[in-house]
Amino acid sequence: MESDYKVRLEVFEGPLDLLLYLIKQDEVDIHAVSIERITKQYLEYLSAFKILDIDVAGEFVVMAANLIYIKSRSLLPVHQQPPDAESEEEDPRWELIRQLIEYKKFKDAAAHLQQRELRRERLFGRLPEKPEFPQEQTMQLSEVGIFDLINAFQRVLKKLDKPEDLREIFEENFTVSDKIDVILNLATPGRAVRFTELFAGVASRTEIVVTFLALLELIRLKQLRVTQSAVFGEIDLHRITDT
Repeated sequence: MESDYKVRLEVFEGPLDLLLYLIKQDEVDIHAVSIERITKQYLEYLSAFKILDIDVAGEFVVMAANLIYIKSRSLLPVHQQPPDAESEEEDPRWELIRQLIEYKKFKDAAAHLQQRELRRERLFGRLPEKPEFPQEQTMQLSEVGIFDLINAFQRVLKKLDKPEDLREIFEENFTVSDKIDVILNLATPGRAVRFTELFAGVASRTEIVVTFLALLELIRLKQLRVTQSAVFGEIDLHRITDT
């Protein structure tokens, strides 16, 4: 794997998006979020970003520090709370929950406006007319999301029980270029490839990491389209061909 390879994706979201994703994944109400659990999951994602050498904004680190602080406060009895805490509420989660609710409102409003824009586009005729395409249950990378991909990547990593020093992820046996060729050979035009198929028979965590980096590169280069039939379901990969 090339030592100078770094992941840079145009589609990337912020720390509040990640928290909302984790809450949705656990199928719990925002008000019932477990700080201990969500902090652990959040830190696991940051660890995955570090393994993959993905550049993350400082706001991700700030949110991690805030979660750890809230978690530590929640473990203390009320009479032992830090004296400089500005919040008058007993539960230290509420400020974070308020941020999440407010952010979700804006996110939902933006999605609603986007849907209205799409509906209005259908009210006006255009020349030439738009061709009719069959309705498919597909989602682009921007909809599947980097967090869905990282989640699938973490599941594959956890299946491999062999301990390995993830700081040493560069091996001469595996390169991103080689794995790109392997993936393209698997993802022949017209055939969907399951995400898990890419990692069948892998021998080490290093190979998993390199394979995943190759997948991200192909997505970035618009060589593959990512679809998901259900929320948190299996991820399928489709080869994009010029027609």
